[in-house]
Amino acid sequence: MARTGRRRGDGGTRAAILEAARASFARAGYDATSVRGIARDAGVDPALVLHYFGSKAQVFAAALQFPVDPLSIAGRLAAADPERRGEALVRLFLGVWAEPGNRRAIEALLRSAVSNEQAAAMLREFLGRVMAVEVAGRLVDGNPLRPLLIGAQLAGLAMLRYVVRVEPLASCPDEVLVAALAPTIQRYMTGDLPAPEGARP
Repeated sequence: MARTGRRRGDGGTRAAILEAARASFARAGYDATSVRGIARDAGVDPALVLHYFGSKAQVFAAALQFPVDPLSIAGRLAAADPERRGEALVRLFLGVWAEPGNRRAIEALLRSAVSNEQAAAMLREFLGRVMAVEVAGRLVDGNPLRPLLIGAQLAGLAMLRYVVRVEPLASCPDEVLVAALAPTIQRYMTGDLPAPEGARP
């Protein structure tokens, strides 16, 4: 039976939830994992999962050790002018990477995904389900290419600029990157794109 209260020490409860979440996300994927299932595996009440993390998407981000709350990203973009969300997203992306702690965490995540299949599977689920569907999907129409093209553009930038550090991209001023990338991201958000036949969001 799941415990309705906290374990001895908040850290132990949170760690148990994260351990159960990582195992479930890696085994079953994002869609098939539920807050109730995570709570059952951790031996706690589902309300405790929500108490510590707020939502399944936020549990996933924490389990993956992604340093930024994806739902806060969605909220900040939703508040931006729809015609300038491409620019807002690029600025937000560069700002996240500008924080040294964030950069170290995301670099470690990307390097792990390259060398470890479990980490790669969780990153694919995170990018494909949480970031693409639950974040970008709230801001664009139902064409499943839109959020994935946005993700591909920004993931490529992250690898070349921050992980591999290819010059002159690695030392390029942020404003140059904003001017270069924002129109492309905006087109992915609102421009005409073909809808892949038979694809689903």
